[in-house]
Amino acid sequence: MKNIWIVLFTISLSISFTACKADKKETTNANAEKNAAFILKKAASEINFTAYKFTEKKGVGGQFRHVNITSGGSGNSIREAIHNAEFSIPVTSLFTKNASRDSKIQKFFFGVMRDTKLLSGALTIENDSVGAAKIKMNGLSKTVPFKYTVVNNTFEMNARMDVGNWNALDALASLNKVCEILHTGADGISKTWSDVALNITTKF
Repeated sequence: MKNIWIVLFTISLSISFTACKADKKETTNANAEKNAAFILKKAASEINFTAYKFTEKKGVGGQFRHVNITSGGSGNSIREAIHNAEFSIPVTSLFTKNASRDSKIQKFFFGVMRDTKLLSGALTIENDSVGAAKIKMNGLSKTVPFKYTVVNNTFEMNARMDVGNWNALDALASLNKVCEILHTGADGISKTWSDVALNITTKF
């Protein structure tokens, strides 16, 4: 019986020390973020995109109004703050200045995919002008290269993605069907393109 109590006491101490280490690590990370010169959560970010319709490829602009930084996002330089930052974007924050269009995109595009209440991913910086965004959509994670600049405490990146890489062509066809007339150009062809241009600006 004495040995059993010793074993239980040892296990209890082990759990306590592990918990203390975890708390200490969380406190250290919180302090590091608090003292960082650049904090992504406190910056003003605009996530803009341009989709395309008609054979002649007319752009239709929109944005996501909310982004959540779920990990990382702080550093002593803007590049450090961006590098390895993880994010999630609620699909409900989609905004194209047209409520009917917003509803159709959410229902007939994102709504027919897997696990797309949130778009999520992570950013990496490779050098002074190039980086990559790992974006999860439709249950798949794919990498999108981007070019960026940092001017006057403003980070700006530009990229292009093709939704076909996320097996989302069926979702695109679903959207094109419900928007068939609106996406029919002068040539009589209804067309919704699979590539989308991204522009993200973050002001620290």
